[in-house]
Amino acid sequence: MSFLTPPNPQSTRTWETKTPAEISKSPEERFELITRRLQEVLGGETIKNILSEGQRHPKCYWGTAPTGRPHIGYLVPLMKLSDFLQAGVDLTVLLADVHAFLDNMKAPLELVEHRTKYYKFVIQTVLESLDVPTDQLTFVTGSSYQLTRDYNLDAYRLAATVTEHDSKKAGAEVVKQVESPLLSGLLYPGLQALDEEYLGCDFQFGGIDQRKIFTFAELYLPRLGYAKRGHLMNAMVPGLGGGKMSASDPNSKIDLLEAPEVVKKKIKLAFCEEGNIEENGVLAFVGAVIIPVSQLRKERIEAAKAAGKPTDALPKPFVVEGAPEDAVFSIYRDEKWGGSSHYKSFAEIQQDFKDKKIHPGDLKTAVTNGINELLKPIRAAYEASKEWQEVEALAYPKAVAPVKKKKEKVYHPPPPGKGRNAKPAAVDPAAAHAEAEAAKQASAAQVLA
Repeated sequence: MSFLTPPNPQSTRTWETKTPAEISKSPEERFELITRRLQEVLGGETIKNILSEGQRHPKCYWGTAPTGRPHIGYLVPLMKLSDFLQAGVDLTVLLADVHAFLDNMKAPLELVEHRTKYYKFVIQTVLESLDVPTDQLTFVTGSSYQLTRDYNLDAYRLAATVTEHDSKKAGAEVVKQVESPLLSGLLYPGLQALDEEYLGCDFQFGGIDQRKIFTFAELYLPRLGYAKRGHLMNAMVPGLGGGKMSASDPNSKIDLLEAPEVVKKKIKLAFCEEGNIEENGVLAFVGAVIIPVSQLRKERIEAAKAAGKPTDALPKPFVVEGAPEDAVFSIYRDEKWGGSSHYKSFAEIQQDFKDKKIHPGDLKTAVTNGINELLKPIRAAYEASKEWQEVEALAYPKAVAPVKKKKEKVYHPPPPGKGRNAKPAAVDPAAAHAEAEAAKQASAAQVLA
């Protein structure tokens, strides 16, 4: 694994250095590994041709803008990256710091450098926790080449070609939409397209929400004289409330460093309507992350057994004791409630949930346990790294609650003779007697009148 900054990064791995998948799998099997569980593949023939020719490794780039804190939704693309790495793909992870700033200033310049480092810590740790080969993984920061003369000239060439309509349409599902959009949001799709050329990739990978940017790149890069790339897209996982999982909405996602009790609480409160398999973030996470991880673990155990190696220390699939050998997921139930159920595929889980054979509470318990098991090594790595903790404090400083200013009391003295400490006025006996006599005389005069 390396962290390169020059433009056009090239892997130091030669064609003679092959992964186990490249040695043991045919080009067709490697293509299946690269494209499995994806929602859409554009330009797959390019990848097939590279694999069939066998002269070099396919090259992929995946970009992420270091804005909000990474959440469990990031495990979806990272699981796919593990497939690429296992298939022998040379993978570049773009930490798109310039894009992060351009997207409606989601990441202020004074924070973006720290957030870039934080994202690198997270991605490295997740891939290491999955035990995937990372010798063909390269990290690149966008600002290392996006500020160069050549890149900026190409950005101007593109700006002279692209219409405002096409640029706005391309970024509609990715760039934050506001009532009065900034010009920076119109630059975003063009720069992402240029990244394909400057990172030297054969295909770009991203979520299905990137599709319009991908087709934008396919249209405009050839107009600059550059090759048309392939594009691979994974499905988006709904948030815990049913909508899109977002780093800006703490109630829709689970942070990758979340404490076990917080994970349990959030999953318990998550939307998981009985029989609903559409807008169900809990169920979708099973298919996008838990099942793939379970299958990966199962494959590792089988490979170790075939090689005569011990398997006791290897992570186990997400199944309970007594599950069939081909099971990849179990939902535990007490025998008085019918006992545990075991599944060989996500399709079986979906069908049982749709038929209301799986209660939402049972599914949530299984998912909570699975998520906490996945996050455990990530939390441990964070707690063991002082540098990571320092970077986190700089990248996501804790908001300081405003101190309420106490209203100063202004002293207003009471009128003379008033107030709790006022003393009664001193009485002159002679004056009081004279006043009383005068009152008597006045009263007598009124009677005589």
